[in-house]
Amino acid sequence: MASDQTQLIHGLNAMAAGLVLLTAFGMVATRQVQGVMRFFIVQSAFLAASAFLVGFSRGSIHLVALGAITIGAKVIAIPWVLKRTLPGDLYERREIDQVINIPSSLLLVLLLAIAAEFLVGTLVSSTTDPVVHVNLPIGLAGILIGAYSLIARREAIPQLVGILAMENGAFFAGLSIAPDLPLIAELAIAIDVILIAVVIGVLTRDITRTIGTTEAATMSELKEEPQIWR
Repeated sequence: MASDQTQLIHGLNAMAAGLVLLTAFGMVATRQVQGVMRFFIVQSAFLAASAFLVGFSRGSIHLVALGAITIGAKVIAIPWVLKRTLPGDLYERREIDQVINIPSSLLLVLLLAIAAEFLVGTLVSSTTDPVVHVNLPIGLAGILIGAYSLIARREAIPQLVGILAMENGAFFAGLSIAPDLPLIAELAIAIDVILIAVVIGVLTRDITRTIGTTEAATMSELKEEPQIWR
C-alpha cells in the first residue's frame, strides 16, 4: 500500500512538472500582458503543488511550508500588487512587440527544453530518485525559457514575469536537489520578489504616465536634451 501511495505521489508530481513546462510555453506563446500573468499564476500554483507532493512523500515540513509561501507570494501577493500599481490598459492591450515571432519562439523554447534534458542527463542518470529525474530537467528548462522570455519581450511587465519564471524554474529544480532549504531563506526570497514586483509596478506606472510606453526598445532611444550652462 505504501509503495502504491508513493508511486501515485510521484505520478502526480510528474504531471505537475509537465504542466509547469506547458505554462512556460504558454507564457512565450501569449501576446497579452494579462495572459502572461495568468500563466505565471498557474505555473506558481503547480510549483506549490509539487512542493506539497514532494514534502508529503519525504515527510518534510519545510517543503510543505515552502509550497504555502509560494501560494501566498506568487499566486496571491504579486498579482495583487501589480494589479494595484499598474494602469488598467497595460492588461487590456495586446503585447505584440517582441524580437522574434511566436512560432519561431516556440520552436526555440522547445529546443531549450530538449537542451536542458541533455545538460542534466549525466546528473540524473547517477541517481534513482524519481523526483530528481523529473524536477531537475524541468526546472532547468524553466530557467532557460524564462531567460529567453526576458530577452525576447520588449514590454516591462512580461520581462518582469520572465525573471519570476526563472526563479520558479530554480525553485522547481531545488525541490529535488535541496529539499531542506531553510524556511528563512525562502521567506527572504519571497519578500524580495514581492518588493521587486512593487518597484517594477510603480516605475512602470510612472513611466507610462510620463512617456506613454513601457517598451524597452523605445525607452533606450530616449535621450536627454543637452543643457547649456552659463
